[in-house]
Amino acid sequence: MDGEFHFPPDPLDITRYLLAVFLCDTQLSYNNPSMETPFMDLPSNNPFSTLNHPSFSHTYPSRLTIPSLSSPNYPTTSPLRFCANTTPPPILQDTDALLDSGPERTQNRRRVVRIAWEKLVRWSRSLRFKAKTDVLERTNKVAVLGGGSFGTAMAAHIAGRKPQLEVNMLLRDPQVCQSINDGHYNSSSFLESIAHHVDPHLPFISLSKGLELNSLRMMSQIIPQALSNPRQPFVALSGPSFASELMNKLPTAMVVASKDKKLANAAQQLLASSYLRISTSSDVTGVEIAGALKNVLAIAAGIVEGMNLGNNSMAALVAQGCSEIRWLATKMGAKPTTITGLSGTGDIMLTCFVNLSRNRTVGVRLGSGENLDDILSSMNQVAEGVSTAGAVIALAQKYKVKMPVLTAVARIIDNELTPQKAVLELMGLPQVEEV
Repeated sequence: MDGEFHFPPDPLDITRYLLAVFLCDTQLSYNNPSMETPFMDLPSNNPFSTLNHPSFSHTYPSRLTIPSLSSPNYPTTSPLRFCANTTPPPILQDTDALLDSGPERTQNRRRVVRIAWEKLVRWSRSLRFKAKTDVLERTNKVAVLGGGSFGTAMAAHIAGRKPQLEVNMLLRDPQVCQSINDGHYNSSSFLESIAHHVDPHLPFISLSKGLELNSLRMMSQIIPQALSNPRQPFVALSGPSFASELMNKLPTAMVVASKDKKLANAAQQLLASSYLRISTSSDVTGVEIAGALKNVLAIAAGIVEGMNLGNNSMAALVAQGCSEIRWLATKMGAKPTTITGLSGTGDIMLTCFVNLSRNRTVGVRLGSGENLDDILSSMNQVAEGVSTAGAVIALAQKYKVKMPVLTAVARIIDNELTPQKAVLELMGLPQVEEV
């Protein structure tokens, strides 16, 4: 009968009843009783069925009876409310109480947030005190091998850590050396190897990101061999960082990775400052492979930008590229958490989305129709992704990993595929389950 409600016997139906009551209890105004727009249009197999104007005809649950909007007792110009002889369940009253946002509740929330922050600060101070070492105090001299933009920025950063610290940059080009000493400006390429200047017991911190083209080796494998010392202490430094922002002392976070935990902690203490956070990692492979592959992905992101393919395409491409990097890195022994961390996702976001990225710039110009040789000849810095792309595909074949996006970049760089054709081929790939 109209106006009556009977509780359903099973708990599942009670849950449905509560939602139905909530819907019916909502105030609705209909000024036009002949309106054709349905109040709610749900699929026919939905457990709440379809509630349509003007009569809210229903097929489920059969025990719920709601008066017609056209009934004389319920004018269409008045709000419609649940009207039954049964008192609405307490859950609705509890919900109303939860929605209360009075001054006392706001004050309590702020107190909880303040306490949580104070605990975080106390934990941070305690950890810093326990981790404090005398690495910086014991270090009197640092040598930076090479005069690239980031090597220059890191040399300046380390020199500012302690007034008595002597920092030397060893450069191959006398003109570059003179330029830095006289004008405090550097525009040279990175120094590749000066093995005879390196002590066999001296910790070596690598700022280079890339792969050797023929051997497919990473810097952790190349440098000890180049220095003729397989046991050369090695640390890889990586993460989302532009040299110019580090020089300007803007807040930055990076990662030092070494198989020697004590050496990683020592590098952390040497480099960390008020504007540079340094995390440690033992996953040298993950940090290095992410640092190398993100440059190739940045070229792909630039191509999307240069072709004006839109934000949807950019998000889809970068997400796919991140997956491809993770697939290959984990096959090589890297930890998945490294790929989602600072040296992985963090560096990928910076390189793919920011105009300061050299590799992204190459991609933008390729997507705009420029020739690769013309692009490279006009640049005064190295875009590592151009030379790394071919090595990446060779690695993918070695470890039997499919990498469609990064492979497409390599083919574009080799002038075997146009950006337009690459987009068509990638969009035409089989629809598969996301992994």
